[in-house]
Amino acid sequence: MPVTVLLVDDEPLVRAGLRAVLEAQSDIEVVGEAADGAAVIPLVRRLRPDVVAMDVRMPLMDGIEATRAVLRTVDGPPKILVITTFENDEYVYEALRAGADGFLLKRARPAEIVHAVRLVAEGESLLFPASVRQLAAEYGDGDGNPAARAALERAALTEREEEVLRLMTRGLSNAEIAARLVVGTETVKSHVSAVLSKLGARDRTQAVIAAYESGFVAPG
Repeated sequence: MPVTVLLVDDEPLVRAGLRAVLEAQSDIEVVGEAADGAAVIPLVRRLRPDVVAMDVRMPLMDGIEATRAVLRTVDGPPKILVITTFENDEYVYEALRAGADGFLLKRARPAEIVHAVRLVAEGESLLFPASVRQLAAEYGDGDGNPAARAALERAALTEREEEVLRLMTRGLSNAEIAARLVVGTETVKSHVSAVLSKLGARDRTQAVIAAYESGFVAPG
């Protein structure tokens, strides 16, 4: 089955460019478009896309609020990939905090766009880990957010789960973590699932944001 994508951007040329790039792939299908975040929820409910590629800045409802709205109101929500002009943008970090699964630069090359959609859909590694780390260093709480620290303490991760979380922050996939720890991939999947469950994170990106926000790992 192809990865289905909903495009949300107030610039028609951006949507057209993304559609052309993505529909050139046999395993990706663009199922719809919207010009503002306010239109996302009904389209997501009707089209059930795997991934929403969404501009972070839009006039009526921006990508941050749209991300929150989708995750709050839609059962089995799609992965959300926010699109931005500037990599080092506080809006992007706020979108990740809100629950977005990754971000993509509008100037990205076609191969990077395709890779981002596939990676976010698969959910087995972190998209642009170095950039996420830089965003956390600039816009996160460098001393650790008290609420995030308390949440991490309540999670009571085991020593191995902490080790897995540290490797997740570096963007390693399940297979790469398995090779690093000399264990099976299924074992790593179990550890990752436990980490997500204990942290109350819906995916790896949110677990990594929690690790930075709590001070568990330093983003610098």
